[in-house]
Amino acid sequence: MTTAAVNLTLYRWAGAWGPFKVNIPCGECALTVDVITDTLETELAGIPVNLEVRDWLNEWWKPLPKGGWHAPIVMVEGKLVSQGHALNRGVLTEAVIAAHVERTGVKGTHLYGKATCPHCVRAKGYFEKAGVEYTYHDVVKDPRALYEMIGRVKPIVGPKTPITVPQIWIDGDYVGGADQLGERFGMTVEANPERGQNSLAANPSLAAT
Repeated sequence: MTTAAVNLTLYRWAGAWGPFKVNIPCGECALTVDVITDTLETELAGIPVNLEVRDWLNEWWKPLPKGGWHAPIVMVEGKLVSQGHALNRGVLTEAVIAAHVERTGVKGTHLYGKATCPHCVRAKGYFEKAGVEYTYHDVVKDPRALYEMIGRVKPIVGPKTPITVPQIWIDGDYVGGADQLGERFGMTVEANPERGQNSLAANPSLAAT
């Protein structure tokens, strides 16, 4: 099944309305187009996106109900993500990935972590002992991995719960952190009250990772 494309709309400072016509080129609008184009080819490569570039003055009233009034205006799935200045590519990446993960599931086995996380190292060890292959994503070095992890975990743990690493999926099923992974593999998980808490900890004293 083909995944539905994420709708991305840019309203640039251009066009005409009645006697008014834009005659001065918008440098930040042109820069925003360049940022969008490059981000779609790099950080967002592989994610289907439907980009529409519209002249703001021709239809200035359309983004207005969403709070968009100052071109360049960037909207993702009808939600305002930037206006009035050149687009921040990180903001675009986060918004597009958030929209994308809402309509796609996780496939395969994945570990999201970072190099300085001892619990991520522990989780890797559990995978190796169990002989299970997985894909590792460094959320510090890879912005796309960070935003995808947050976008997938937040709906599970709730919007106010801090997201920790590691975050793990096996065959598309969400596992949780290192402790949950060890338990899933039937391995002994040693208690350590000095460890940080897992995002899913209903009782912090019992579910540290």
